[in-house]
Amino acid sequence: MENQWALESVGPNGTRTQFLITKLPCLIGRSKENDLVIADLGLSRVHATLTHDITGQLKLIDENSTNGTFVNRQRIEGYCLLKANDIIHFAKAEFKLRLILVEQHSMLPFDQMGTMLVPENMALPENFALNETELDELIMGRGLSGAIQPIVEARTRKIVGYELLGRANHPRLPKTPIELFDLASAMDRETDLSQAFREFGVSKFARYVKGNKLFLNVHPKEMFGDVFIASIKRLRQSIPDLQIVVEIHESAITSTEKLREFAKKLASLGVYFAFDDFGAGQARLLELADVPAHFVKFDMSLIRDLHKASPRKQKLVRDLVQMVLSSGSVPLAEGVESEGEAKACTDMGFQLIQGYLTGRPIPVDAL
Repeated sequence: MENQWALESVGPNGTRTQFLITKLPCLIGRSKENDLVIADLGLSRVHATLTHDITGQLKLIDENSTNGTFVNRQRIEGYCLLKANDIIHFAKAEFKLRLILVEQHSMLPFDQMGTMLVPENMALPENFALNETELDELIMGRGLSGAIQPIVEARTRKIVGYELLGRANHPRLPKTPIELFDLASAMDRETDLSQAFREFGVSKFARYVKGNKLFLNVHPKEMFGDVFIASIKRLRQSIPDLQIVVEIHESAITSTEKLREFAKKLASLGVYFAFDDFGAGQARLLELADVPAHFVKFDMSLIRDLHKASPRKQKLVRDLVQMVLSSGSVPLAEGVESEGEAKACTDMGFQLIQGYLTGRPIPVDAL
């Protein structure tokens, strides 16, 4: 077994194939005299060459192909130096450059035919996501950051907890969590990113929130897995006096029985849980009755301009708050930005509020 460069492709049914580069220079094209034969009529007979650069890096040379060679979706002129996880298109044939451990290699034969011309403004396939290397760096700690936002008692405005928010400042990655999770989703790395944000945030903020509860966001894909429970157990062992609240997103709930078992595991670790974004989609009333959460966070869509809302909407929110209280849970209003909203929430029975009115997110570098 040894490290070997390879070009990874994705088939129509999602299967992945690796073309191992066993020698350099390596000719790539459609005709049989190439070292790597690719069955795609958009390729020229000899389309490109992979070879060593004088710097020791891998170099990709376009052999004046008809439909072009692209690296990270930019057409190259002449040649380009490569690195692991670069996305390469030979015309519309898409590959990702990998450095892997190998034992043997295989090639795909194809007959000699004339090049099939494709439009000049052709859309390149996007089976692979850009910035895989940078996302790996972020998950390993480079550019990770975070913030905490206060959660206060509705009537006294006394701080009783904080929500941990993931942030990033990697120079080659998006800044917002939504964009980062979109990128991670394209690589099936959402759970890795979620865990990285959580563990980084706890390590940086735990000592500042002593005596208060720390609300942790969890990606729906990792919610009920053993890996997640193990990660929470490690956090409890490393910081035993930390009061943890796990926020459960409604999209993660697939059955009441599964939720009940999950709640038992959290209770055995001394961890609270909250229903997050309550009212944004399904209200999860059955789960609320059968497996009451310690906290129920009402989605900001219900809270926005609540003091100006129609009597019908105000009655709906008031009834939901009373239902949450009757289940033994603590209702929390998210996204409170004005005194009018805060007063309406307090009058309706919300015990906790969170939002810009009572505290903006505090970044880690501002502590």
